[in-house]
Amino acid sequence: MLEGSLEAPARHPIPWQDPDFYDEEKLDAELRRQFDICHGCRRCHNLCDSFPRLFDLIDEAESMELDTVDSTDFKSVVDACTLCDMCFLTKCPYVPPHEFNLDLPHLMLRYRAVELKKGDVGFVKKQIAETDRNGKLAGATAPLANWVTRNGNGLTRPVMQAVTGIDKDAAVPKFHGKTLTALARSNAPQRAADAPASERKAVVYATCFVNYNDPAMGEDALKVLARNGVETEVLHPMCCGMPKLEHGDIQGVADAARKVAAGFKPWIEKGYDVVALTPSCSLMLKFEWPLILPGDEDVKLLSTATRDISEYIVDISKNEGLADGMAPLGGGVTVHLACHARAQNMGQKAAELLRLIPDADVDVIERCSGHGGSWGMMKDNFNTALKIGRPAARKVAENAPKYVVSECPLAGLHILQGMEKLAEKEDTPPAVPEHAPHPVQLLARAYRGGED
Repeated sequence: MLEGSLEAPARHPIPWQDPDFYDEEKLDAELRRQFDICHGCRRCHNLCDSFPRLFDLIDEAESMELDTVDSTDFKSVVDACTLCDMCFLTKCPYVPPHEFNLDLPHLMLRYRAVELKKGDVGFVKKQIAETDRNGKLAGATAPLANWVTRNGNGLTRPVMQAVTGIDKDAAVPKFHGKTLTALARSNAPQRAADAPASERKAVVYATCFVNYNDPAMGEDALKVLARNGVETEVLHPMCCGMPKLEHGDIQGVADAARKVAAGFKPWIEKGYDVVALTPSCSLMLKFEWPLILPGDEDVKLLSTATRDISEYIVDISKNEGLADGMAPLGGGVTVHLACHARAQNMGQKAAELLRLIPDADVDVIERCSGHGGSWGMMKDNFNTALKIGRPAARKVAENAPKYVVSECPLAGLHILQGMEKLAEKEDTPPAVPEHAPHPVQLLARAYRGGED
């Protein structure tokens, strides 16, 4: 092992089926072991809100050490974690294979799994994580659902906050009556059989967000793939389980992994690549599922076959070359690299994708948006989420680009809301875009001649 953990981080499988995983005394001992190392380092002090909370607990304790911090106070540290993985991948010098063996995100996951087992996770939080069911129900009454959840609706949003805990000022995604899977069946784009990548076949994982909340993003991705000759099918067996992972339901995630992997297996065996449309989902398929079910061969097969949509298109550009016909966009682009995209160790694929557009002027932001899935919507976290995301929002406002894009749809929504909060304090506020699309949507726009 090299000094300072100069080797690539390596994660251990999650022993969630071991009874010791849920032993509260052993969990507390591991929390204290890892937190004490964090206390001696403090390199992550400005990364998110978990670490300032931990260090404040220690600094305000009687001994100013961890031994006089009450274990019940650790919950505030755990509750502030968004499972973004940035401490593990970008900051901590003590992750495996270092002998200190720190993995704070998976330690927070273990704490939440114990909470769930004890019955300490609320009913409403569990229901919010049922994204497929919620998407189907809200999609069936999309105009009404979108009116109820609309920002500024003084009649419904306070009630929604009281019932669900979602902050009345938090922007929430809209729902659509027709899913991506339905649109792909009824109106699939015409494939260019003579295009450079015509030998490729891809089965696209619609993901619950794109399927129910942003099918236009999926349609644009399908159009770009078709323009480049890729034969596509769209599949959505069920949600990847990331919302359930957030509150420690590892069994629920494992069940989803088995079902989704079984659904994709026949396509992989027929030579199809798997392309996920959101980075949180591709992260789950590539990395989290194999750690939860390390012995499942279907999960391993899916993990090796999966690519993020930006990663996949950049790979086409480097191997076959992209189809001609893109026009300049006529303005600068600021791209936010999502934490769950960075956690895949694949490089700045969103920025690489955008630079394929003629005359593209691309500026990159590698700062957390602060959203963290459903975490940033909740009343207990919303203001903290805005605070964490303020540097990213400020950077976008300073750039004043024509286009603001993010690989993560919720992160993009949150950054725009952060820009609105900053604009409220300015005498001459910068213009805030109405939408922060996925980078592939600008590629689709370029193929349309640069027009919306």
